[in-house]
Amino acid sequence: MVSSVRGLPSSSGVVVGDSQCSGWWLVDDAAEGPGRILAGPFPDRTEAAWAAGAYERATGGIRPVHGRRRPDGGLDRRPATEEWAWLAHLGQQLDRLPPGWDEGLAEDDVVVTLVVEVAAVLLEAGLPLHDAHGPARESGGVCLTPAPGLDGLVVSWRRHDRMSVEQVHGAAADDVVAQTMTRALVDVLAVHGFVVEPFGTRGMLVRPPA
Repeated sequence: MVSSVRGLPSSSGVVVGDSQCSGWWLVDDAAEGPGRILAGPFPDRTEAAWAAGAYERATGGIRPVHGRRRPDGGLDRRPATEEWAWLAHLGQQLDRLPPGWDEGLAEDDVVVTLVVEVAAVLLEAGLPLHDAHGPARESGGVCLTPAPGLDGLVVSWRRHDRMSVEQVHGAAADDVVAQTMTRALVDVLAVHGFVVEPFGTRGMLVRPPA
């Protein structure tokens, strides 16, 4: 049931008693003025995303955003608790990269940005980074090797030591798994618009979306 609270349509049924209420809001970034609030607040991102389907004029700019609504009707965007948890997880995974991988690179360097974006996309797909120098190094995962000279990033899949080193299932199985996981990485990155091309025998060179 759609209710209207202070001029804002909301499918959450939540009454906004405070004009500065925090939560998930449905905003239209394609409308005049950035981030115009359409509805909210919602208890979580999922419910806000479902509410977006009620808008027939969907332009691609309608999306859930977390923040605090100001008295003037604007939105101060702030990360939700789950976003902080996600950023912490991403940071822990990036710590698995070889020490000094970003040495000599500025924080806004295209390769540094690419590393973070690629790592985030792969983690969202459930693919962890390889902990090459840590306690989980035997477990395998995605290997990220920055290649500043190529304006890109070399990506490959490292199998668990049982398969790649001990070859408990044989060399043929190891080769098939390596090829399968490489194709999966290509598909995941390509669907997000990254430019992917073969690099070496089992790796790929990844560049920012064209």
